[in-house]
Order: sequence, then structure tokens, then C-alpha cells
Amino acid sequence: MPEQLTEPSTEQLTAARFAEHTSRIIASVSAVIDGKPEAVRSALICLLAEGHLLIEDVPGVGKTMLARGLAASIDADVRRIQFTPDLLPGDVTGVAVYDPVRREFEFKRGAVFAHIVIADEINRASPKTQSALLEAMEEQQVTVDGATHRLPDPFLVVATQNPLEMEGTYPLPEAQRDRFMMRISMGYPDAAAETLMLRRRESVDPLSAVTPVVDARTVRMLIAWARRVHVAESLEEYTVTLAQATRQDPGLHLGASPRATLQLLRAAKVSAALDGRDFVIPDDITGLVIPVFAHRLLAARGLHRAGAQPVEAALAQIISRVPVPFAGARR
Repeated sequence: MPEQLTEPSTEQLTAARFAEHTSRIIASVSAVIDGKPEAVRSALICLLAEGHLLIEDVPGVGKTMLARGLAASIDADVRRIQFTPDLLPGDVTGVAVYDPVRREFEFKRGAVFAHIVIADEINRASPKTQSALLEAMEEQQVTVDGATHRLPDPFLVVATQNPLEMEGTYPLPEAQRDRFMMRISMGYPDAAAETLMLRRRESVDPLSAVTPVVDARTVRMLIAWARRVHVAESLEEYTVTLAQATRQDPGLHLGASPRATLQLLRAAKVSAALDGRDFVIPDDITGLVIPVFAHRLLAARGLHRAGAQPVEAALAQIISRVPVPFAGARR
């Protein structure tokens, strides 16, 4: 069984204990994902910032393994949904089924009722089925036949998707993309990491050795701790200025939403806490702008021919030209 926090309240949770628990989670997930420390850190940031993670890359680079490794490291309810063209919205959220004995409808919970939901290959399902996750991801609840049902706390969706150029994929609607706090790509491992993977996984499933290192109660306390990280007013204004710059940039057709601004600040708080600070500095924000903003933005028409990643290039220019506030520490 995972070790539980001995502190009776969040007020007594120390920075050292926060670091101890988060380091244990990172080590556990890293044991099944070789050579991808930034991807593991991003997944943990999304969990503790109460966001959701979208992992986009070609098949076979460890997208699902990262999601399953995080889920296996937490003693909580975990469900995996394989998104396919014939998946129905009710399979995700649940349906009301008539009970002839009791002569009333009974709600049968769908796969979304779990602390961690792995939405595997989410863009292989129809947009209608994808949209079944909208309310769950935003409000941590689902509404079926007029009745609202709360989802577990904490609640995290880790979705994987293949590039749109691949056969049998559907683009995620803008509203769906905006629900994801971050989008990351795994990328191919380097030669050393790939060689190590061959040696470790020849006869043993790495997930079989993963045991939970924290429980849901601990995760809730870590989330509460991260919420209390201090953000100076100048950094709040800096975050808003970055978001507004995306809405005014001629190279972007669609800028960052207010939801994106809020999620960037929440992610920066967790990043600061993971680095052992109780206050945010500018680097916490600028280091997360691209993974938090890029998947929500649309390049202006025609710019897709000018470069492979026009949105990322536009964001890099925005970061370079927006003045960075000097002070970020608590006063």
C-alpha cells in the first residue's frame, strides 16, 4: 500500500513532504518511460494543477505507457477508454437503463467515473463522442437525462491521439482542445534510452513492477498545497499580457482563451512547487506557454506553408517581445 500523509491538514504539509511525495511519483512513472523526464513532469503538473493532458505523437513512442504509468503510481480508480469510430457518448458518460422489476430508470455509470481516465486514441472517435467529455473535463460532472452526477476527486483525463495525417482520425473540436491544460509530444527516444528499453522489456512488462506510491487523499492534499503558491501581481499581469498578445498577433487566427490564461497560471504554480518554491517566477510561466497555449491556437491562413510549426514560432516571438517583470518572489 502507498504511504499516506501523516499530516492531519494541508496547513501542516511542508515543502519537504511535498517534494518527497512528488519525487516518488516521478520516479515511479520514470521507471516505465525511459529518457522522457519532461513528459513525466508535464503529466504530474496537469494532475496537481487540476488540468487534463493531451499527448500527441505517432504510434509506438510511449503515449499510452506514460498514461498507464501515472495511473499505476496512484492508488485510485483508473479506467481506460479505447476510442473507436463506433464508440457512443453513453459508453463514456453512462446511460439510464429501465429496470422492469423496480419500474424505474437506473443510471449505469460510464467509463468516465474514475480518478484517472485514459482516453486512448481520442481522435479515432467521432466528434459527437469526443464531446461527451466536455462537461466532465470542465465541471467534473456529467448530466444524463437531466440528472447531474459528480465525478471523483481528483479527476484527470490523459488523452492520446495520433497525428491527423494518419488514416481514420478526426480533428478535435476547438472546444475540446481548450479543455486540455497541456499538449505534449513524446518524440522518439535517443539511442541509449531505446537500447535500455530493449533490455528491460524483452521479457518483463514494466508496468507489472509499478505499485502505487501515493493515494487519492495524498494527491488532493498536494493539489491544495500547490494552489497556495504565491503569484505576484506583476506576474498575473504578465500572464494576461501574453494571452492578449496571442489575440492580436497577425500570424494567429485564433488566440488563447481566458481559460488558457487561468490554466497557465495554475500550471506555473505547480511548476514552482515542484522546484521547491512557494512563489512563482517568470521562468515558470514562460517555460509553459507553448505546451499550454499552442494546441488552442490557430495559425492565420496561408502560414501553414511558411513553416512546419507556425503557432509555436509565433508564441516564441511573443515570449521574446513581451517585457518580463523583474520581481516574482513573495514580499
